[in-house]
Amino acid sequence: MSEHSMVNPHEPVAFGERLANSQAFSELFRSGMALVEETAGYLDGPGRTESKQLARAAALAYATESMRLTTRLMQIASWLLLHRAVKEGEMSLAQANKEKTKVKLSALDNHDPNNVELLPQQLRDLIDRAQKLRMQVRRLDQTIHTVPDEQAPSINPVEHQLGLLKAAFGRESA
Repeated sequence: MSEHSMVNPHEPVAFGERLANSQAFSELFRSGMALVEETAGYLDGPGRTESKQLARAAALAYATESMRLTTRLMQIASWLLLHRAVKEGEMSLAQANKEKTKVKLSALDNHDPNNVELLPQQLRDLIDRAQKLRMQVRRLDQTIHTVPDEQAPSINPVEHQLGLLKAAFGRESA
């Protein structure tokens, strides 16, 4: 929670900042970075061996999809590292919001299902896990960086209704 929210109890809670500092973010960070490491280990080890044994079409699909996977995971890792910097106080959420425009967490993935079927099972599993991770990061990103409606926090619905009643009955005090 920001100091400003703690000082003035009438100010709305900065939910994005709280979420960036939450246990949920910490767990997402750990699992995301673990997936990056696991994928790198697979692609440099067993995946390299498996790719050499594939037929030409499957080898091309492997090269294409492993590049897409690596790119996707690097984008996710960049986002996670930015928000870890926010959590650790190295940058503000506003600074991270500006920097994250360089990170592409697109919703679309142009996988050819026929190509994916040609891939070794472990690579398919990594692709699937990376897609799920990307969707989690996108949801968290939208939640953290959604700018609240400036009018909503300043208007108390009860006060608004009381004001309407006072105006309707023409008196100031109830």
